[in-house]
Amino acid sequence: MTNNLVSVHFTVLIFVYQFSGLLLINPEKVLGPSDSDSGKGKSKMKKHITHGFHLVKGRSGHAMEDYVVAQFKQVDNNELGLFAIFDGHSGQSVPDYLKTHLFDNILKEPKFWTEPADAVKSAYSITDSTILDKSGELGRGGSTAVTAILINCQKLVVANIGDSRAVLCQNGQAKQLSVDHEPSVESEDIKNRGGFVSNFPGDVPRVDGQLAVSRAFGDKSLKVHLSSEPHVIVELIGDDAEFVILASDGLWKVMTNQEAVDAIRDVKDARSAAKILTEEALNRKSSDDISCVVVKFQ
Repeated sequence: MTNNLVSVHFTVLIFVYQFSGLLLINPEKVLGPSDSDSGKGKSKMKKHITHGFHLVKGRSGHAMEDYVVAQFKQVDNNELGLFAIFDGHSGQSVPDYLKTHLFDNILKEPKFWTEPADAVKSAYSITDSTILDKSGELGRGGSTAVTAILINCQKLVVANIGDSRAVLCQNGQAKQLSVDHEPSVESEDIKNRGGFVSNFPGDVPRVDGQLAVSRAFGDKSLKVHLSSEPHVIVELIGDDAEFVILASDGLWKVMTNQEAVDAIRDVKDARSAAKILTEEALNRKSSDDISCVVVKFQ
């Protein structure tokens, strides 16, 4: 009897250990700088739709400021794929807040299911206002963002502020879904708000000589001269859609959209594809934090 009990106990321990291990590597989660830098998952609605992500800390002296969201979520009878890159600056508090709250705020919008683009714009505005109100707690830093919501594997709602980017591959061709919000492009709007854009030799254009993007969450000291209105696009996922890449500017500073698409088009595993892109960015001497999400549709 004792031997049997020991055997049963041992078997239970093995099962618990294995089950715990599965939970530990479960990629269906929000990722912050203290978590694993890689993971993957798949849709329950269509098993061939998968996602993978990979993050690499840059060579700068500050802590990792990129955050990633990559998960599928059931909402009533619907499935949502929630994917995002939040690239923080001047601290981790704002991107950390975004990865915890932004998607919740979007899904709370009454018009999300009928007018998703309007819902996303409203949620971005509400979230930014809250971040500014909480500046005493969150600090005066900020963050860019690119978000993608895959609705029932059929519709992709992409929004962004700043220079984190979303690129769709259709029949091997790169199609940029986001807009890089650069101070040089929006200089007139910044001037009309009372700000200025400087471009010192050897540097990039900056709002008030400080920030290298013209739109961002947070940044209370610059907000009067910045916008937090996102660019939003709704893309139907047809048979020609192969995959979409979301990445921070640490990737796009050293790779074109088409180069990124070409680099992973023949890679079946989404996590491997994301890792290949981050490693290629490193090979090309990118010194910034690099975060990447790849969602495969085929």
